[in-house]
Amino acid sequence: MNFDIITIFPQIFDCYFSESIIKRAQEKKLIKVNFHNLRDYTSDKHKVVDDRPYGGGPGMILKVEPIYKAVQAIKKKRKETRIILLSAKGKRFNQEMAIRLSKFDQLILICGRYEGVDERVAKHIADEEISVGEYIITGGELAAMIIIDAISRLVPGVLGKEESLIEESFSRKGCLEYPQYTRPKKFKNWEVPKVLLSGNHQAIKKWREKHLKT
Repeated sequence: MNFDIITIFPQIFDCYFSESIIKRAQEKKLIKVNFHNLRDYTSDKHKVVDDRPYGGGPGMILKVEPIYKAVQAIKKKRKETRIILLSAKGKRFNQEMAIRLSKFDQLILICGRYEGVDERVAKHIADEEISVGEYIITGGELAAMIIIDAISRLVPGVLGKEESLIEESFSRKGCLEYPQYTRPKKFKNWEVPKVLLSGNHQAIKKWREKHLKT
């Protein structure tokens, strides 16, 4: 699966995507994460990607032209490509959405910045707008990391044990994973539930079902 990120700060991603599961998934060629500097798709010598909003108001708006050029250059002739604008007014990202997006061959993620993005990007370029929550962050880069992480886990072979996906939080709609414990059996006066130490797998399964959070 291919992730293509359009951003004015491509270096932001270096640390997170060079560690842990995402790093191993790239090394195994299960996923590929590409970074595209929006300034490379400008036509002026100063590589300007933003301008003042028509009608007045605070802040600067990312321009439609360089985003259009970037998407056209990046979009491959694949069976399934989805173009996503990361936006505060987008649909809330969840596990169900991650599963749906994991079926595509290529995801192009457009990272907003400053006061926003020219509305023509949402109307004519992006297939959908996605938000990671009802709060404001500085740019779409953090949102892109969250989305790529969540989707990558669903790609076959990325996780060491595929059954991990079955028992994770949100693997069942509306359910959070049951409580987990490990050694020692007792710390201070805090003990592990006795049923988990019993070796009775049927009883353990029943306990876990009972303690799923909704």
